[in-house]
Amino acid sequence: HLQLVESGGGLVQPGGSLRLSCVASGFTLDYYAIGWFRQAPGKEREGVSCISRGGTSTHYADSVKGRFTISRDNAKNTVYLQMNSLKPEDTAVYYCAADGYGSSLDPNWEYDYWGQGTQVTVSS
Repeated sequence: HLQLVESGGGLVQPGGSLRLSCVASGFTLDYYAIGWFRQAPGKEREGVSCISRGGTSTHYADSVKGRFTISRDNAKNTVYLQMNSLKPEDTAVYYCAADGYGSSLDPNWEYDYWGQGTQVTVSS
């Protein structure tokens, strides 16, 4: 069964940090570019960050630049999203997606696989 599974979400105070993980099951992430997306209640899904297959190219939404870092460990079949200096407006369900062609921050990009999401809540 081919799937992506996110983990690492939770409740954190403003200014805190979380590290999200995206693990592939049933396939090897080496051949896939990965994107992280989020969706807050009542809002459309938005791109947060993406990373190329080799990890040499990364992109970030302006709203998270300087605070979030995407990385990958192909040996562990995992992609990470380190989130620092979290703000209440970062509250959302975070999803990872994998594509064998490339990556994009556009949520309408036709990614091959999507995870089920992990909830991140930033609140005091």
